[in-house]
Amino acid sequence: MLTAVKSRVFLALGGNLGDPRRAFKIAVTTLRQHHRITLTAASALYRTPAVGGPAGQPDYLNAVIELATELPAQELLDFCRQIENAAGRTRAIRWGARTLDIDLLFYDQQVLDTPELSIPHPRLQQRHFILLPLVELDADFRHPALHRTAVELLAALPAAEGITRLENDWMNDD
Repeated sequence: MLTAVKSRVFLALGGNLGDPRRAFKIAVTTLRQHHRITLTAASALYRTPAVGGPAGQPDYLNAVIELATELPAQELLDFCRQIENAAGRTRAIRWGARTLDIDLLFYDQQVLDTPELSIPHPRLQQRHFILLPLVELDADFRHPALHRTAVELLAALPAAEGITRLENDWMNDD
């Protein structure tokens, strides 16, 4: 019997409407229930000011999770969009407030650019709210296109402002 090869994937979770922490927990539970996905790690939660988009948005909660999956990248993206939709996600305003945002950051060392999906995420190297939790999970993870580690990408940014590290073990308590 052949064993399917599992790919190492990093997803970013974000949200600033409703109860994002609860939405994250539901998203993680849904991902864990998929028979072809294994959750392997999760960063702490971070509170971060909104970046881009309409002015006056509330702060975001952000985290990064690591998965092992047999799903191809596009199927994983489709599943993540189903989870976002179930959480009440709407896409009316680009970079607008949202209940849940799930971004596929890395899928192994794959580089892909289609109208539907770009891997690695095209702006992750500019965002503290992605790099801080990613460094927690794997500081030495190497960006396949930029050939720099997560910690090197973070060090290249100016000092973070307004970001607060919150709970470590947010998935397991109620």
